Order: sequence, then C-alpha cells, then structure tokens
Amino acid sequence: MSVLSSLAARLTTLSPQAVDHLHRLLAEWQLLADLSFADALLFSRVAERPTFLVLAQVRPFPAQTLYDQDMVGAEFEERHRPRVAQAFEEHRIVREGEPEWRDGIPVREETIPVTFRGTPIAVISLEQNLATARTPSHLELSYLRAAGDLAQMIADGTFPFPEDEGVERELAPRVGDGLVQIDAAGIVTYASPNAVSAFHRLGVTANLVELPLRDLGIPTELLERLRAGIPVDNELEANGAWMLQRLLPIVRAGDFRGAILLNRDITELRRRDRMLVIKDATIREIHHRVKNNLQTVASLLRLQARRGSPEARAELEESVRRIASIALVHETLSLEGTERVEFDIVAQRVLDMVEASLTRPDRPVRFSLVGSAGRLPSDIATPLSLIIAELIQNAVDHAFPGRGGSVTVELKRTDPGLLVRVADDGVGLPQGFDIATTTNLGLQIVRTLAIELGGTIDVTTDGGSRFEVTIPFRTEGLEHT
Repeated sequence: MSVLSSLAARLTTLSPQAVDHLHRLLAEWQLLADLSFADALLFSRVAERPTFLVLAQVRPFPAQTLYDQDMVGAEFEERHRPRVAQAFEEHRIVREGEPEWRDGIPVREETIPVTFRGTPIAVISLEQNLATARTPSHLELSYLRAAGDLAQMIADGTFPFPEDEGVERELAPRVGDGLVQIDAAGIVTYASPNAVSAFHRLGVTANLVELPLRDLGIPTELLERLRAGIPVDNELEANGAWMLQRLLPIVRAGDFRGAILLNRDITELRRRDRMLVIKDATIREIHHRVKNNLQTVASLLRLQARRGSPEARAELEESVRRIASIALVHETLSLEGTERVEFDIVAQRVLDMVEASLTRPDRPVRFSLVGSAGRLPSDIATPLSLIIAELIQNAVDHAFPGRGGSVTVELKRTDPGLLVRVADDGVGLPQGFDIATTTNLGLQIVRTLAIELGGTIDVTTDGGSRFEVTIPFRTEGLEHT
C-alpha cells in the first residue's frame, strides 16, 4: 500500500476510486509544480476533525523550495490554511489575497480544488517563494500560462486524464527538457530554448513559432487524438537523433483549446538500447557456437567409442552424456538471448536425454520432474544440470539390478536456497556409504560441483536412495519466474 493510500484509509473518508484518481494526479503533478515554480502540497480533510492532512508533496525542479522537511502526514487546523478551506468550500481556484509571511519569507499561495465526479476531494496548494522573485521572462510567463491551464483542468475534473498510463515515468519528459505550446489549430505559439535545440537535433532548423505540428514531424492523426481530449505519447527519430514526446491536450468546458508538448532527447538511451540488442545477439551467437562445438566433441567421442573396448566405450559414453548436459544449457541460452535460463526446461531435457540413452525395455525406468527452480544464471545452471545428470545416471546404473523402477527429480526454492532432490525406489545404498570417500566418478563429480557452488549434499537410504543438494540463495544468482 502506498503512503497516500495508507494515510487516506486511516484518516480520511476518501473512497478507493477517489484515491485512485489522486494517484493518477500524483503521476503527473511534477509538471504542475515545475510550470508554477512552486512547491505543491496535496491536502485532504481529516475525518471527524476540523483539520487538513497533507497527503503528498512535490518540489519544483527549476526553483528554490520552501520546504526542506517532509510535510507528508502533517496536519493543519483549518484556520491556519484559509485558502485551502476556501477552495474546498467554493469549489474554485483561489488566487486572490496578499502574500503570507512565513519565517520572514513572503509566500504566494494558490489553491486548486481537485475535482472527481463533480466533487472536490482534495486541494492542491501551490506555494511560491517571493523572496527570489524577479521580473518574469518570456519563458517563465509561458510556463505560468501553461500551469494555469492545467490548474483549471484539475478544478474542472478533466485532469489527470482517465486511465492514462503514459510513458514510463522514469523516461517521461519534464518541463526543463523542452516545452512547446500549441493552439487549437495545431500551430506552435511558443517553444522553450531547450525545445528549439531538441528539434534542431532532429533537423528542424526553422523558427518553431507559427509552424504547424506536421512540420515538426508529428503525424496529423495525433492532432486529431488531442482534439478528442486524449493525451499522446510519441517518439521521433530523424537526423540520427531520437526524441520522446508527450502531448497533453488543454480542454475547457469540453472544448479543445490547444496542447502542451514536452520533449526529451533520448538519443543516447536509444543508442545504448541498440548496443544491448547487438550485445544480446552476439552472446546468443557465442552460446550457439559453444553448443555446436560441444556437439562436435561429443560426436568425435562417439566415433572413438566404437573402436574401443567395452570398458572404454562405457567411459566415453558417460563423457558424451556430460558434454550433452552442458550443451543443453548453452542451447537454451542461445534461444533466450539472456544469461539466465529457465532451468526447469533444461532439467526436463536432461531427464529425456538420460531416459533415451540408458533405459532398456527389460529394465524400464520412469522419470518425473516436480517443483520448479525458476530462472538461473548460466554459472549455476551448467553445473546443476551436470549434477542432475550424474545422479539420475547413478540411479539407473546401480539402483535397479535386474528390474525397473522410478526416479524423481524435485526442484524447490527454499528460504534461503535452492534444493535439488533426486530420489529412487531402488535397492538403496550399501551399508557404510560415504559420498566424501566414494570412488564412483559420477558421485565425485557431483560432490565437487556442489562444493564449487557453495552447497551441501545430504544422502539417505530407506527403501531406495535419496540425494539432496542444497545451494545457498544468492540475490544476484537466483530469481523466481
């Protein structure tokens, strides 16, 4: 639960729908604070008390803040916030009145009712430090006009836009990235210096003012969406540059009055994205070639096995299976294009490989895979696939003399750790068995790999054998699907 939701649930009578509306507002209101050069506090009435509660706070990027401390959760008596009370009661934006002095600082306060379904559910207080005020520039006047448009839409209940997800908030353009104002005809009426520079990088060298949107490379159909009161996210690529754009319609009494266009240069970001795509493709190709090379080595070992003695053939076939287990991981990584692999898929393919190569009709062995390990990085998935292959091969070779049986591989995420359990219903282990001193090559490999992973092995026998390999959890090493 968010801080806003928690405060609203405990101290106000706001409905869940109203709180959702406020959440959408908070996703956008940095824009209002920046355009106003003012701190913004979101007030709501406290249930059964004549006080106001600060539900949220945002500071302006281009101006000095009035509040060094966090105001969220603070309560104020109504008499100490008369303009907030007036905005609630009169359901209108309150701008009139003399500046208020706070700790020797003159403060201009503007209060905006946040309207939801025709009713004010909260009030935004925009508070500007007048001690740093000076004659506003053309840019600042343009920002303030845009802020006034947004404030009126908030009071009218038309902003934030319903169900507007918008671009990722980390990427969303901000006021300082470049602002363009557009009139109802789709003509530019103002462009900030940063916006001019951004469009210059796109190859637009003409004066932006009085240019139609289409001359900025923005499709005409986007203007039609704006006229319908729908915000638009757009990305332009030209002249080797990328620009992320967000267009917000200005609507008053149901009429389209213009739009605000915010621009952000994301050229370096997109170049890094392309480099990552190339890197991913290269990594996949490397895994593909490693898989092919391993398969070539396995083929050579098979050829060698045909010419050797039965004992040598058996040893070489075991090596082939080990190589094939490693190849399975690289094949999966070559398909997924990441350094993490869905290990459940690899484990199932290891079981299928052993079943196809070792079981015989007169000694049928049933294999089953239960549980899930999730996604694992290759440096864990590769040795783990070998551990599973060795354990199930050991079960097939020694657990069922003269008969068949079943082998179950269980994968389980523990807290913290990953558990791999391989159990069979065979004859069990010999008395006095100790995996630390065994001469079985396969089990020696299992023990060595488990130690390299920082894990432990627990062996039990009771009507069969059970090997449990526990690998300690590593935040950077394991993740859930």
